[in-house]
Amino acid sequence: MKTNAFCRWVCLCSKEFIAVAVITGASSAVAAPVPASAQAGLPPGLTEAIIDTTVERTRRAFDVPGIAIGIVHDGKIVFTRGYGRRAEDKASPAVDARTLFAIGSNSKEFTTTALSVLVDEGKLRWDDRVIDHLPEFRVSDPWITRDFRISDLLTHHSGMGLGAGDLMLFSHSTFTRKEVLAALPSMPFTAPFRTTYAYNNLLYVVAGSVIERVSGQSWERFLQSRLIDAAGLPACQSTPPTREEADVATGQGEGGPLPVREGLRLPAVAPAGGVWCSADGVSRWAQIYLNGGVTPEGKTIFSRARRDEVWAPHALLPLPDTAEATKTHFRAYGYGWFIEDFYGQRRVWHTGTINGMVSYVNFLPELGTAIVVLTNHDDHNATYSIATTLSSYVVKGGSDDWIGHWKKEEDAKKAANAEQASVRGPGSPARPFHQLSSDEQRDYLGAYRDDWRGDIFVTRRGGDLRLTFSKADGLAGTLSALPHDLFVARWDNRAQDGEDDCYVQFERDVEGKITGMKMQLLGSDFSFDAQDLHPRKISDHS
Repeated sequence: MKTNAFCRWVCLCSKEFIAVAVITGASSAVAAPVPASAQAGLPPGLTEAIIDTTVERTRRAFDVPGIAIGIVHDGKIVFTRGYGRRAEDKASPAVDARTLFAIGSNSKEFTTTALSVLVDEGKLRWDDRVIDHLPEFRVSDPWITRDFRISDLLTHHSGMGLGAGDLMLFSHSTFTRKEVLAALPSMPFTAPFRTTYAYNNLLYVVAGSVIERVSGQSWERFLQSRLIDAAGLPACQSTPPTREEADVATGQGEGGPLPVREGLRLPAVAPAGGVWCSADGVSRWAQIYLNGGVTPEGKTIFSRARRDEVWAPHALLPLPDTAEATKTHFRAYGYGWFIEDFYGQRRVWHTGTINGMVSYVNFLPELGTAIVVLTNHDDHNATYSIATTLSSYVVKGGSDDWIGHWKKEEDAKKAANAEQASVRGPGSPARPFHQLSSDEQRDYLGAYRDDWRGDIFVTRRGGDLRLTFSKADGLAGTLSALPHDLFVARWDNRAQDGEDDCYVQFERDVEGKITGMKMQLLGSDFSFDAQDLHPRKISDHS
């Protein structure tokens, strides 16, 4: 999902909280049709006034263009509403309950549910070996390859590092799923198998390939026909929207025309983050989940037994920073879901961030409530604020000031980062960039190859050194020199890639010839996993 900085992080962040069907907005609230019984049907502790006030205050605090909220309670969808506008452009249309949003990693539960359908049909088991369904599957360790189970694809405890291989999925990548699968043997392991939590998108791509192999259909077709259409999810789809569709949100930093349907290229990342859905669609999805896989009309999509399996704790996680405040004593990961306690209630949830949008789907099963949040703003603090506040009202009839909490935290972090950048950061008076001569630049020019990401090029344009990636439409930037063969890559697309600027450290052999490079992210976007790149120089260019 090339999510901007926190787009992917929201899915794993140790602070993540409750889900509400929300899509963030920055202009006055625009109500979509709400069931007549919405006020009476809301969970105890919640009112429309509380929801509206929470959303409006959050939009002002975090400058969010548009929000959509959906709430399920006692077996019914009791509230859906759009707030604000569909894009950053102040002239864009209003959000409504049918506006399509990219839901990012909340697609993972669609993938695990698709696997659940295949388990229900007896076509696979959770403890099947991956190689029994995908004989070509390989990781760097032969023993781990032989013992890797379907369940190991889903719990983020493979031993691969945080966000490993995400550069094949995001940052304008054009990799196919087949190419991602072929690159897995080159991905480094940073921890023992099944011991350490590290959020991973690559293995959900593998899970999607398992679905395709077992079902004989593409992941997109299987999800659309067996889940989305079968469940009757309104305004929901397994493929990105096209120009033929009008009611579509645009995420922060995104823009430009949608593709035509005939030219639509399906991204490798889809099983980890490819679903687009509306507040109405996600709310019905949540309604079916609360009902154990059965639609309100009585049609079984997946069994309650499978629902309980994916919602069961399968791998322990660290507690969030806010654990003391929310009385959280444990956190775990199931199959595509986080599980924890929240003020004494069981909570099952997941977030998703992609294309400048953030989503949140949250269940309080013991209270029969689900809250879904979808937003078109790349700021996890906004969705946390709304979701945690509304969930607190549902659980305990009141809420701490979570909007103020995360606004204060965000402002403090921005101030600290700005101060560090101005005082000690690259390009500051303490570490000024310097201009290389044409002869000095020549050392670095050429093609470099990384075992899993492929070719990377250093070229010259005018007086600047330029860094570009193969298999990426638009990932390019200028290299600014610091002492000792160290550079900063500043990417051209500031709206989408500005938070992914990187250090690039070139390496020399004993004769002084450039032999390769290493990279390190300046920011905190774990999905720009530059630290796992080790490109070696394969050719020179003058």
